[in-house]
Amino acid sequence: MVSETPAAGSVCIVGAGPGPADLMTLRALNRLKQAQVVVHDRLIAEDVLALIPAAARRVYVGKALGHHAVPQEEIHDLLVGHARQGLRVVRLKGGDPYVFGRGGEEVLALQAAGIAFEVVPGVTAASGCSAAAGIPLTHRHLAASCVFLPGHLADDQASHDWQALAGAGQTRVFYMGVQRLAQIAQALIAHGLPPDTPAAIVQDGARPTQSVLAHPLRRLVEIAPPYGPRPGLLIIGETVRLSPSFEE
Repeated sequence: MVSETPAAGSVCIVGAGPGPADLMTLRALNRLKQAQVVVHDRLIAEDVLALIPAAARRVYVGKALGHHAVPQEEIHDLLVGHARQGLRVVRLKGGDPYVFGRGGEEVLALQAAGIAFEVVPGVTAASGCSAAAGIPLTHRHLAASCVFLPGHLADDQASHDWQALAGAGQTRVFYMGVQRLAQIAQALIAHGLPPDTPAAIVQDGARPTQSVLAHPLRRLVEIAPPYGPRPGLLIIGETVRLSPSFEE
């Protein structure tokens, strides 16, 4: 049974969801309100940060492409150090802590240090952003499965089964894959994916600044502008055709 109030000297790893505060779970909100220290990432929305108690200490440990404000090992030390002071610590992450959020690494560090912890799941970017863009991840007639992948998969193509990823009947979601759109498309098409497979780039998903660019994959590669450090998802599969933003 999960306690209503976290114990002193414990860490709660909280998924804040894909953006707006109203997409957080009730437990995530409760844990945030009880925090004495909040260690948070870069992509946490301002209305979520506004929910942090005024008396709580905020520690920013954000990561951007190619730049980490605080190395991961130091984040582990921060969590353990504050917990050993008897404080209730919240590690606040965008999306879900266990989906490309390095939550597993932080849990292992807490276990090794003997620190009590809890993990509160959040709406991961793939489901939150796809819903906001009108793209089902599965569909009875179009996609029986979906797969979540890191964008840097394209940097080490030899070690992955691109033949399987190019197969029909699945939706592929590449986290932080926008900057590698051309490499990902090239690898999939080379292994048999039809070039006219629908694909979408969703940036700032579920936020007021959301943008969706959805076209056949080959066309998307041709017209996609150079993207900077804004977070984005690359979604490839027949269900993208159902998005109101899709254009041939």
